[in-house]
Amino acid sequence: MFIAILWPTFAMVALIHAVWFVLYVQRFALMKRQPPTAENFASGDAAKRYFQPAEMPANNFVNLFEMPVLFFALVPLLMFTNQASAAQVALAWAFVALRALHSFIQIVVQKIPPRFLIYLASCVVLSAMWIGFFVDMLGVAKTLAPLTAP
Repeated sequence: MFIAILWPTFAMVALIHAVWFVLYVQRFALMKRQPPTAENFASGDAAKRYFQPAEMPANNFVNLFEMPVLFFALVPLLMFTNQASAAQVALAWAFVALRALHSFIQIVVQKIPPRFLIYLASCVVLSAMWIGFFVDMLGVAKTLAPLTAP
């Protein structure tokens, strides 16, 4: 299972790149349709107003560097401690699938209630991964405790 945890990690990286690509395409299409002026970039607020039509991919891109950071932090810990079990791999795939669905809903469908439910589900899955890791590490600590006692 050591390597198996990497596949959903690669998929998460691919999702981030896909959202970045959509953002890039939408922003350049906007700039081609409506060439920006100096006033469009006179302030952060002006730039935000100018790029408003491409706001959803930008918001989703930022969101992919919030909770997923905890996913990316956990994967090497699972590998280093040899705790990348089949359950953790399945949860990792579930997390990535939910994040991909969240991205699709935010960028394409743009419906807040289902997007929130998918976001919440992805957070629950990620929490389950961390709780499982914590419980596994408690078990490891118990087996090592007699070895470290005087």
